[in-house]
Amino acid sequence: MRKINLLAVDVGNTNISFGLFISGHLVTTFHIPTCTYNPGKIRNKLKKKAADDAVICSVVPGLTNRIAKDLKAITGKLPYIIGKDIKVPLKNLYRKPNQVGEDRLVNAYAATIIYGAPIIAVDFGTAITFDVISGKKEYLGGMIIPGLKISLEALHQRTALLPLAKLEKPRDFIGRDTKNSMLSGIIYGFSSLTDDLIMRIRKAIGRNTLSIATGGNIRLISRYCRQLDKVDINLTLKGLNMLYFNFNKKNT
Repeated sequence: MRKINLLAVDVGNTNISFGLFISGHLVTTFHIPTCTYNPGKIRNKLKKKAADDAVICSVVPGLTNRIAKDLKAITGKLPYIIGKDIKVPLKNLYRKPNQVGEDRLVNAYAATIIYGAPIIAVDFGTAITFDVISGKKEYLGGMIIPGLKISLEALHQRTALLPLAKLEKPRDFIGRDTKNSMLSGIIYGFSSLTDDLIMRIRKAIGRNTLSIATGGNIRLISRYCRQLDKVDINLTLKGLNMLYFNFNKKNT
């Protein structure tokens, strides 16, 4: 198979993440806010680096076809879409398998291939998702929790007096003003929740189960979590790259 410059695209509710893989190696990443997306931003970020093909994982159906057409103008051909053109090769034990977001399956697949199984993949994005993979590499299911920023915004929107606070590191553990009380509650509360869920999952499927974390807010929250074994900020993009090449190897 010839060498490919692959653009992997993870379309999320808050950001669209891009990773350019040259000969299978991730050489550059960039992010565009989903609400401000336009194709010119992709060209500006790529600069003189060329992309021969692309693969998309999207949880924003209204944007998927638009981005696919824009990427065709860049690469010369329509990109592969996860779930449509490429199926994630995991045995899915969800009661209704089609309900699982493709991004969750990509994370589960990437975590299993890179780090082994059983494993817990935690994604701190717009929502926080826990995805659990058995020692037999079966997708067991998981949890979906409101994300850090959503939770912080909800405190402001659903109360009369709490301010709209920017998501950042709290100054104190015991907050000494309203803003830092909110931040402490979010950061320490969600890190404690994360640790407890990981321990509960380990009790259910095996105490030696590895935990791997990714997502846009992982750099902020990971320092407060004691049960996370590894952080891989580019887990989803790596999964897209592996799925693309494995699919094409089987079809050549």
